[in-house]
Amino acid sequence: MAGVTDRPFRMLCKRMGAGYAVSEMVSADPRLRATAKSLRRIDHAGEPAPVAVQIAGADPAWMADAARYNVDRGAQIVDINMGCPAKKVCNAAAGSALLGNEPLVAAILAAVVRAVDVPVTLKIRTGPAPDARNAVAIARIAQDAGIAALAVHGRTRACRFEGAVEYDTIRAVKAAVGLPIFANGDIDTPERARAVLAHTGADALMIGRSAQGRPWIFREIAHFLATGLRLAPPTVAEARTAILEHLEDHYAFHGEDAGVRTARKHLHWYTAELAGAAGFRQRINAAVTAVAQRTLVGDYFVQLADAGDRLQYDPAQWRAEALAA
Repeated sequence: MAGVTDRPFRMLCKRMGAGYAVSEMVSADPRLRATAKSLRRIDHAGEPAPVAVQIAGADPAWMADAARYNVDRGAQIVDINMGCPAKKVCNAAAGSALLGNEPLVAAILAAVVRAVDVPVTLKIRTGPAPDARNAVAIARIAQDAGIAALAVHGRTRACRFEGAVEYDTIRAVKAAVGLPIFANGDIDTPERARAVLAHTGADALMIGRSAQGRPWIFREIAHFLATGLRLAPPTVAEARTAILEHLEDHYAFHGEDAGVRTARKHLHWYTAELAGAAGFRQRINAAVTAVAQRTLVGDYFVQLADAGDRLQYDPAQWRAEALAA
């Protein structure tokens, strides 16, 4: 997820139980490699294995070269993005726009697999549009090309993130090929995780937006799948420590000025559905230094601790505060 899954967030998710975390999408355009944004996105210093880099583009030669470039810089897995529905990406004929051109998909996959000696994985959607679902055909192309694993977001490019997830399509993909399949889309609770695995037959789950503000979802799902029991939410003290550690890593990685600005969205996500979040967000938006942000986080979680030892999520509370604000 662009602007979210930077190195500090990936490392946090791994500490919270994620077995795998992929970099932000990196353009295959060689003219963009020296930009500060691109260099940050391929910075894996201190990141535990496996190190996975996601590349995006529409030119087979550029994609192959991008794969080699990233493997030379530490990537242990190369992931090809054919799932992003963003206009900026699709207007360059990349991301999920590629799903409408199966010959080009085949050429890109073959070129990248030939280019490197590490596993190459692929992320797709179920097709360009509801009347043109071709995920099964793409999965067969991927298998023939030597793709090591396939992640399927259960919506079409046209649907973006709206509407019901097509778990039936993911199940059809799993039945059609022998590849390991990652099911993706609206997996936001341990119960949903178990149901999706059972329905689709998928080998693994890929969590995206549901980890924003709740990186502990990975351990909660793992615990539920192993025991059938819900893991209690984090203690307020544990969440406070995790968030402050994330902030320190974030500031160090991005620099204080950019780090303070970009940390705001994480702090909004962390506190959504918690009591008093609307007022906290207003104060966070006004804070312009790392010291101020850290202080506000500390004070807010002290207030939460007065109401109980553990985080208490309340969607109704969040909606009421949002409306009042």
